[in-house]
Amino acid sequence: MADEQLYLNWRPFSFALPAPLRTAAGPVPPRRGWLLRLETAQGTCGWGEASPLALGSAAEAALATCAQALQRLGSSPTRDALEQQLPTLPPALAFALGAALAELDGWVGPAGGGWLQAPPSAWLLPAGAEAIDAARALLQRRVAPEGRPLTFKWKVGLHPAPQEQLWYGELVRLLPEGARLRLDANGGWDRPTALRWAARLGGDRRLEWLEQPLDPADQAGLEALAGLVPVALDESLQQHPELRRSWPGWQVRRPSQEGDPRPLLRQLQAGRRWWMVSTSFETGIGRRWLHHLAALQAAGPTPTAPGLAPGWQPPGDLGSAAPERVWRAAGAN
Repeated sequence: MADEQLYLNWRPFSFALPAPLRTAAGPVPPRRGWLLRLETAQGTCGWGEASPLALGSAAEAALATCAQALQRLGSSPTRDALEQQLPTLPPALAFALGAALAELDGWVGPAGGGWLQAPPSAWLLPAGAEAIDAARALLQRRVAPEGRPLTFKWKVGLHPAPQEQLWYGELVRLLPEGARLRLDANGGWDRPTALRWAARLGGDRRLEWLEQPLDPADQAGLEALAGLVPVALDESLQQHPELRRSWPGWQVRRPSQEGDPRPLLRQLQAGRRWWMVSTSFETGIGRRWLHHLAALQAAGPTPTAPGLAPGWQPPGDLGSAAPERVWRAAGAN
């Protein structure tokens, strides 16, 4: 009912990634945020996670904005009040509350038929020459998913393009037949660099796409480049959400950074095309949603490996799929 009384608790969490991750936009800092527990008077619980993914000084500002919004919500909001405020909240916090409400209402979880298991993920490679050793180690472990192409994602744009193209040559020589490669520049290339890469990669069947090759401000350049090679938008979708409706190519969708996940859930259930579900390095509470949405995308008309960054999950019970264990682990930090 619209005026149902709810009870909101939250608990901070933090963890460092298992290894440093550098991008062209800067290093990914330790993940910080809040776990949310939303409860009805009958004791039914919904869980959420609010953890904005931002770099540098923007990270502290985003965390402060979320903290202030949480305080304003208070510990005993009504359902109607939460629904009205959701569109005005920081996206990471709106994701957490929308996720908890969806679980309360049986859209997901046991009442909704159970959480779906994600298909095999793309493997995230570090930047620079380290990518070659990392790929070789993964291939020695025989991580290829049965019946699906092996997919790697490589962080580029941190070193001079000629050197990265040499490493690219070494990397692709390692890849087995049918493997796919995504190059993620995190907006770090200029147009001439992107065009040189497009000339090098044009016609290479191993290339799945260039991920955010140019700055989000250069939409014209991104559109022109997409006429030469496949281009997937990432940061552009965060800075210019209207592109989620208009970009005709691949979209890297980060549910935990996009606000209330219920519209995303409905669209994937309806068979949305050209989306790839990607992690922002969530705890086990947020990852339940990523896995569920990635499974829906894989069952849709344009299946592809999600970006779940295997091996980069939080340590211990913070990475558990059981929300109560994640909650306790956050309290023990």
